[in-house]
Amino acid sequence: MSDIHHLTDKEKEIAQMLKTVIDPEVGVNIVDLGLVYEINYNEAEKSIKVVMTLSTRGCPLGDTIMQNVEVVLQSNFPDFKIDVELVWEPMWSPDMITEEGRQAIEGF
Repeated sequence: MSDIHHLTDKEKEIAQMLKTVIDPEVGVNIVDLGLVYEINYNEAEKSIKVVMTLSTRGCPLGDTIMQNVEVVLQSNFPDFKIDVELVWEPMWSPDMITEEGRQAIEGF
């Protein structure tokens, strides 16, 4: 798997697509919030796996966020199997927010 800091070109493209998925509670995309831990694109198997977390276990919009990830990827890769895995380790912290995410939060 490719973690979010060591992506292939195709996985970088997928990360850009995932920037359209916004966490409605803070108004920032899930990539810049640091919620996406890994992206794995496999052309041969026609599969994409995203490993991600949520800012809290009790996030009331967690299901919606994860469904939005699936919708974005399925609409761009209709012939691919999409797997979105929710994990709690490592636990998310505000330190994972990118500089772009911090700027967006300030403007929210």
